[in-house]
Amino acid sequence: MFLGKKEILDGLKKAVVDGDEAKCKELANEAIKTGVDAYEAIMEGCGAGMAVCSDLYDKGDIFVPEILMSAEAMYAAMDILKPHIKVEDAGKSKGKVEIGVIEGDMHDIGKNLVKIMLDAAGFEIIDLGRDVPIDDFVSTAKNEKVDIVAMSTLMTTTMPGMLDVVRGLRDKDIRENVKVLVGGAPVNEDFVSRIEADAYAEDASKAVKVASKLIEELRGR
Repeated sequence: MFLGKKEILDGLKKAVVDGDEAKCKELANEAIKTGVDAYEAIMEGCGAGMAVCSDLYDKGDIFVPEILMSAEAMYAAMDILKPHIKVEDAGKSKGKVEIGVIEGDMHDIGKNLVKIMLDAAGFEIIDLGRDVPIDDFVSTAKNEKVDIVAMSTLMTTTMPGMLDVVRGLRDKDIRENVKVLVGGAPVNEDFVSRIEADAYAEDASKAVKVASKLIEELRGR
């Protein structure tokens, strides 16, 4: 049965939400066969599905196992679609992002979800993991010439580490070349202002929009 573009994109979105890896592969192959733009399939199908998962997770309607299944399903589709991305799309990485959980904090579920969302949206990701030393954030930003330093924490006791990263970027004379994005339960707009970061994202789906805006600001200077 022939599937139209909308049916394929909607189907990919649903298959990701359902964590249905086989269906994701089937629809990704169907997208290629019927000429659906691969980049659009990733963004409007896979990425849209993970955005739904992010919202469901934030509401407590799904939990870590479901998120992991959805991520595996999404990556199964992306593995099929990525080789078919047009040259002009393949060359236009949204930007390079280093992401990690600040030193002293081992909670990385939120960070991993943001990473998945940014990856699906076309960002190049350097995942530093959790409990990341201040110097690692700074040295990676300098050596890898990243566009965005993304940090998260769930603990108030480790929040000062984010300020130390911002200071470290300034000490290495690279603060003007990177944007600092922070997130996590105890973080808010007031905290962003106090540590002189650039932006705050309250959840994974918003992180993509905020990161895209930060890249526009960097490239529009």
